[in-house]
Amino acid sequence: MKNYAKVTPQGSRDLLFEECDDRKKIETALSDLFKEKKYRKVITPAIEYIDVFENDSGMESDIMYKLTDAYGRTTVLRPDNTMPIARLVATRLSRSDFPVRLYYNQNVFTRNKAYAGRTDEIPQSGIELIGDGSENADMEVLTMALEALGRAHLNSYSLEIGHAGFFNAILDDMDIDPAQKAEICSLTESKNFAALSDLLASIGDTVQTRVLRRLPRLFGGAEVLEQAKRLYSSEKSDTALDYLGNIYQKLCALGHQDHIMIDLGLVNRTNYYTGIIFRGYAEGSGVSVLSGGRYDNLIGKFGLDAPAIGFAVDINALFDVMHEVINVERPIRIALTKGRLEKSSVKLFQKMGLDTSQLENKGRRLILPVDGYEAVLSKAPDVITYVEHGVCDIGIVGKDTIVEHGSSFYEVMDLHIGKCRFALACPKGKDFFSGYSRKTVASKYPKVAKEFFRSKGMDVDVIKIEGSVELAPLLGLADGIVDIVETGSTLKENGLEVVEEILPISARVIVNMASMKLRKQEIESFLSDLELASKV
Repeated sequence: MKNYAKVTPQGSRDLLFEECDDRKKIETALSDLFKEKKYRKVITPAIEYIDVFENDSGMESDIMYKLTDAYGRTTVLRPDNTMPIARLVATRLSRSDFPVRLYYNQNVFTRNKAYAGRTDEIPQSGIELIGDGSENADMEVLTMALEALGRAHLNSYSLEIGHAGFFNAILDDMDIDPAQKAEICSLTESKNFAALSDLLASIGDTVQTRVLRRLPRLFGGAEVLEQAKRLYSSEKSDTALDYLGNIYQKLCALGHQDHIMIDLGLVNRTNYYTGIIFRGYAEGSGVSVLSGGRYDNLIGKFGLDAPAIGFAVDINALFDVMHEVINVERPIRIALTKGRLEKSSVKLFQKMGLDTSQLENKGRRLILPVDGYEAVLSKAPDVITYVEHGVCDIGIVGKDTIVEHGSSFYEVMDLHIGKCRFALACPKGKDFFSGYSRKTVASKYPKVAKEFFRSKGMDVDVIKIEGSVELAPLLGLADGIVDIVETGSTLKENGLEVVEEILPISARVIVNMASMKLRKQEIESFLSDLELASKV
């Protein structure tokens, strides 16, 4: 028997018995809701031409499962449900009486990071309301999203709402190139405050850059809208904020005030969404369980101008959180990187006035109480894993680890400790960039190394080394190394010198995406105290 005959591929899994029944119950409950609201079911092919998803959809092609048909044309396993339904409406339902209300229960396929504990085949249930661009349509879909979360009998859930128009109004008033706009979008969506601040500083001090610095922190209740207007006001931005405020007030009037939050930093696929954007979070899940928004320009790319709004529920994420035993009394849990960064973190905690005696006398314990919080000691890459999956709420980890391993979390603060830098080094006296031969580089950080040389247009072989990377050029294995440099003394003692500095590094604070929404006050209080301590 062949080696892989008895196992499933990376990113896939079997379901048995009760798991199948329970997942079916979730899908049935959602389908019943959709049918009650007069939505009709559609099914699109699992295999689509890649062209469907390359119409400015904002989807990266490298996350798609690509296939080739009998004629050599590129097809993909469906990575998104809205795009195929937009195609279907434009081609099959163009003469229908609009609006049309559609729902679906079908899988999407996207490549996740290896060994991340997530499946690449994701069952989704969702709706699309097409042909109605009114406020009533937005209210209908938002209330259905809240009802969908409510029917899942979650311990705690929250729907965050934003508006693409506010963010786009700010960007439209900035004199910057498309690449800078795309990077601002990416950093704002991931709440990477530190990197966003660096980028905005390079652009210059303007009204727009000042409000963008504050934008990732603008989430909460109606007060957020007034804060935003004080920071930035234009005809387009005020229109978006007024509309969002009206929607928020109407949802509160319907009794949803405990489950909704405004997030003006909610930025997602800006060339896709045109109005209201929203995401649903549940306690116990490290990722959103529901996402959606208004996409009035999408169907037009298939030849039919029709406004639309919809959402999709991630059945896997919902299933996992419904079957997890959640300790609602658990304190905020902070993952600390073992070693020097751990010691620096303890000093910061002491400046915050926290009792760190347990951390200072930890023995072999890995989870310790810290004055109402809980500290988890782990290796740097594991800090990211624990925060990403939501078993820890906050993490303190080096920027080097974030760049190499980072994924879905918010990077909220630069602590300005553990400072060093990524650098390219080679044997002293040698010109790394001379000659025509292909270069080889050794590194503990292959992703960083590859990206550095890609930005230079250089084709370089990268060998991953786990231990003392300085050995590689001494043994003739590599022409140079990409590594962390603090003082440079280790390089000097081994006959190496820095050729070029790549990136400054320091300790950063990361926060789980769901925790930021569901435990906002506790986390903001901790972050505020930590920020003050870091400046002492």
